[in-house]
Amino acid sequence: PTNTRGEPLQSCSTPSTSPTHYPLKMMFTKSLMSSFFALMALLSLALSIPVQQRDVFVPPVIDPNQKTVWCVGKQEKVVWDTSNAPASITNPEGRIYLVVNNLIDFDYELASGFNILDGKVEVTVPDVPPGIYAIVLFGDSGNFSKNFTITAC
Repeated sequence: PTNTRGEPLQSCSTPSTSPTHYPLKMMFTKSLMSSFFALMALLSLALSIPVQQRDVFVPPVIDPNQKTVWCVGKQEKVVWDTSNAPASITNPEGRIYLVVNNLIDFDYELASGFNILDGKVEVTVPDVPPGIYAIVLFGDSGNFSKNFTITAC
């Protein structure tokens, strides 16, 4: 049997593997489905990789506290409790800023680049007017000390 142009008809039992015999819509659908299954395979691989759980570490500041008096220009120690530190910390690099009138004053960075698990760091008391201050310890989060006094000494 032949078609209207005299070409032999293909039998249903011997399908052609040539892409020229597929209609354009069918080729697009095959390509789209192949891409979809490839994407799903990559997604399932990505989701099967175990993710290490990270915890936010919020160590309480021990010193300075409400009984503390710092003198301008002197070296003082900031101490915080690391006894409940999780196995994995999101941001282990610490920073300490002075808190003035209950606001973090980013102009007064007292320390930076230390490991939050150290539990202490030495700072130089900045030249500020005598008064009531606090510090904030940044790592994973911001932990405020109790208010304390800075004097000219």
